Order: sequence, then C-alpha cells, then structure tokens
Amino acid sequence: MADQTAAITPAPPPDAIMRAVNPLMRYLLRTPLAGGLRKQFMVLSFKGRKTGREFVVPVSAHHIDGDLYALIGSVWKLNFRGGAPASVLYDGVERPMRGELIEDREQTVSLFHRCASAYGVKRAQRMMGLQFRDDRIPTVEEFREAIEVNKLAAIRFTLE
Repeated sequence: MADQTAAITPAPPPDAIMRAVNPLMRYLLRTPLAGGLRKQFMVLSFKGRKTGREFVVPVSAHHIDGDLYALIGSVWKLNFRGGAPASVLYDGVERPMRGELIEDREQTVSLFHRCASAYGVKRAQRMMGLQFRDDRIPTVEEFREAIEVNKLAAIRFTLE
C-alpha cells in the first residue's frame, strides 16, 4: 500500500492491464488510428546493456525545452546510463535516437517539476504515472523526495 503521507507516489496501471494495453499501444501508435495519442506517447525500442535483450516499450512522451524525454521509474532506465541507441516511434515516425539517463538529481527534479507544472494537476498525474496527495502540483522539495524514494528518472532522447 502506498504511503499516504508522501506528497507523490507512483501510480502505474496494474501489470495485467499493462500486459494487455502495451501490445495494442505498440501497434496503434504506428497507425493514423491513434490520432492525438501519437503526440502523447512514444514507443522505445532498445537493447539491454548486459543481456542484449530487445525491449519495445510504449511510454508517455514529454517535451521539455525542445527535447523529448521519458520520465519513468522502471528498472530498464539503467540501459541508458552513459547513453545508448534507441529507435523512437513518435508522432507516427520512427527515428534512430540516442537516449541518455540524466544522472544529475537536481536536473531530474527540475524536469519532473517543470513538466508537472506545464501539464497541470490532473493531466500531470495521468501522463506521468504519479499520484499527488493534495490537489496541487507538488513542490520542488516534494519532487526531490519522490525521485529519491521511488527511484524516478529522466531519459533525454536526441537525434543520432
């Protein structure tokens, strides 16, 4: 059960729903049928650093300062430590890109806070997979704590 005193808690959909929705999203985002979802989500294809295992993951797409980001808490984020190639399907176009895990905690805090502030409370919770305790955008300090406790991370994607 989530800590009810924390200002921010992860709120991902249940695994069973993700197992059903992910293949649909991977397909749908390649077609015009996805409509506006093609600008809200992207599909990342990349290989595991150690295993070489192929990952194909739909995630929310976030634009901050003209760059494309994934803001996540998933363990696969470590595959982008030090930078790694990925194929990114965004807005119906697949491009080779380089993903880089943002290692600077304060930069990560700033990215999460600025993204949430730009979205507004309801959309931020939905797009970022987070639950805010109060009906407000959490403070920078609350994001700092959430990033530390929940191992949240930002990955920036740039053209290769």
